[in-house]
Amino acid sequence: MCSLIFDKQLVFLKKIAGFFFLFFFLLQGLQAQSVTDSLAKLRADSIAAATPASTTTSKKPVMPIKVWQTITGQPLHQQILAHMPFFSFGKQPIVFGGHLKKKTDKDVLFYVMVGLLLFFAVLRLLFTKYLGDLWRLFFRTTLKQRQLTEQLSQTPLPSLLFNLLFVVAGGLYAAFMLYYMEGSIPVDNFWLLALYCCAGIAAVYMVKYITLKATGWVFNIRSLTDTYIFIVFIINKVLGIFLLPVLFLLAFSSSGVANAAWVLSWIVIGGLLLYRYILALSAVRTYVQVSVFHFFLYFCAFEVAPVLLLYKLVITIFK
Repeated sequence: MCSLIFDKQLVFLKKIAGFFFLFFFLLQGLQAQSVTDSLAKLRADSIAAATPASTTTSKKPVMPIKVWQTITGQPLHQQILAHMPFFSFGKQPIVFGGHLKKKTDKDVLFYVMVGLLLFFAVLRLLFTKYLGDLWRLFFRTTLKQRQLTEQLSQTPLPSLLFNLLFVVAGGLYAAFMLYYMEGSIPVDNFWLLALYCCAGIAAVYMVKYITLKATGWVFNIRSLTDTYIFIVFIINKVLGIFLLPVLFLLAFSSSGVANAAWVLSWIVIGGLLLYRYILALSAVRTYVQVSVFHFFLYFCAFEVAPVLLLYKLVITIFK
């Protein structure tokens, strides 16, 4: 009895397994058919999309080459280049204008300017009293002018160092002026130009000092010439200090600021020179009776003429 029931259940399970196997087989066939149809449709669409592009890209361009007759005596490669359809070798070339950009290196100038500023700082620290007396005497803020004059005259070392500062600052200022306002001076000779300007300024004031000393000794007016020399070099020291910030503006600022610095420096230099001549004329008149005309002759002979000769010498050398 039990075996009969077991046989009936086994037959029923076989029928169910066969049914599931048949259903799975039919499902796989339907999926394979759909994938085949999709691939065929995708292949047809790809071929249809690629067909116009392939026909356009594979078309060869027409070469617009004309037949010409060769010329005897002319190189063949020149004739071929002259008849090239893509390059106009036989026509007049087009020239585009351009400017050569030159690199301006201001590192050396920067270090020189910083060294000059440090030199003035050291002088200010070492000779603080001398510099204070110099400002008081220049602006005439004290009544002890004769005493201050004697004190400044008895300190030759700070006087010499401040005069050296004036020579270097004045030489650089003159070099900047010639460099920016005289087109015939070459760029590469700026430091040689500055050296010439410093030497020229030192030579002019050395000759003036020796001439005035000799004149005072010959005509027995040493006190007068010493006073005039003292006034000249006092103004020079103040001018050398004033030129320090002006040199920085001329060297490292834009063109607009540099032009303003030029105008301001010319006004201040002109005012200092006028102030020097007024002081010199008043000092001379305390010793001797000198007219304005005679003083003007001296000014033209010993002040203007050496500067013009120095300028002409520098321009002649660099030309």
